[in-house]
Amino acid sequence: MIQQGDLAPDFTLDRDGGESITLSSLRGRKVVLYFYPKDDTPGCTIQACDFRDSLPRFDAVNTAVLGVSADHVDSHDAFRAKFALTFPLLADVGGVVSDQYGVWGEHMVDGAPLMGIERGTFLIDEEGRLERVWRGVNAQGHAAMLAELLGA
Repeated sequence: MIQQGDLAPDFTLDRDGGESITLSSLRGRKVVLYFYPKDDTPGCTIQACDFRDSLPRFDAVNTAVLGVSADHVDSHDAFRAKFALTFPLLADVGGVVSDQYGVWGEHMVDGAPLMGIERGTFLIDEEGRLERVWRGVNAQGHAAMLAELLGA
């Protein structure tokens, strides 16, 4: 499992709006890479809206925010439009990138086992290394905590 200090696994994923993003293209900036289970669900909506509302703070310290789930791009487009989200949502449909970051696996949902993403966040430094890792993240207040940690 990857951990603090490791080089962040590079990837290229499709994003809302029909383009793609390659992680290594963001070198020179810090990146908050957060993984969430599903578009337009209560906890994921709280977390996405918190990142939306905190985005000026991240921009002020030259930090990009990327959200990743296993949803398709069309789901991301709808989620982004519904909540006026202002940062990219990446589609990891097969869970390959989520697995590389150690957040893909079986977890319990309403008492039943389900394969998918467990909420986690990775702060990547300007050189592409994992500066901090959070697993099992609480959606509420996480964006503000990260912004404060970055001095924003």
